[in-house]
Amino acid sequence: MAQSEFAGKTVFITGAASGIGYAQALAFLEQGAYVYGFDVLQTGLENLASEHPSHFRYSEGSVTDQREVTEAVSQAIGFFGRIDILCNTAGVLDGYTKTLDTDEALWDRIMNTNIKGMFFVTNAILPHMLKRKSGVLVNMASIAGIVGGGGGAAYTASKHAVVGYTKQVDLDYCREGIRANAIAPGAIQTPMNAADFAGDGKMAEWVAEETPAGRWAQPEEVAKLTLYLAGAASDYVHGTVISIDGGWTAK
Repeated sequence: MAQSEFAGKTVFITGAASGIGYAQALAFLEQGAYVYGFDVLQTGLENLASEHPSHFRYSEGSVTDQREVTEAVSQAIGFFGRIDILCNTAGVLDGYTKTLDTDEALWDRIMNTNIKGMFFVTNAILPHMLKRKSGVLVNMASIAGIVGGGGGAAYTASKHAVVGYTKQVDLDYCREGIRANAIAPGAIQTPMNAADFAGDGKMAEWVAEETPAGRWAQPEEVAKLTLYLAGAASDYVHGTVISIDGGWTAK
């Protein structure tokens, strides 16, 4: 069997304790990569560490805390010597709250996690990539970064910001060996969307019916797209946003 192109590379993943981030971590680990996970939740990180003791390290912390981010990046480089790929996956929902029902605390929580946190992590890791003239960023956007209806006022605004930020980072650094793209998931069955499946699950059924593909996706499907965007096959893919939404934005 041919060796994976990710074998020996180091991937830094935010939001790695559950959902899409967890699936991304597993996907890269299965490819022989070293993975450093960063999340406010510890349980999922501990599970990954116990299953992959030689290839996975982690720290518990928030992307909204610049000091914790800087410390985690320093630890990752200390453990593995480099960071080749950054997956900015951490994010939070706003409960589809309309602007007049959104208070300042909710707005700040969403913006601080979904876009300011991405800014913190990117700025902590990018200088190390630039020194080596090589690095790939895969940012987690959403269909809410492309169309309305995928979230409330704050979430939709934050994911539109992720799209713009991704494009600008790629434009600014692509001649220096950096490549940045974003993924825009639709209905993915993760703990973050557990409320849709609560009770009689009518909301989850409605979402599946409204999705042209007729179903929710699993986080592993997003992880497979991540591998493509992080790999050599997508070397000419720059500053773009790839939807994985079962046709939602094609309607």
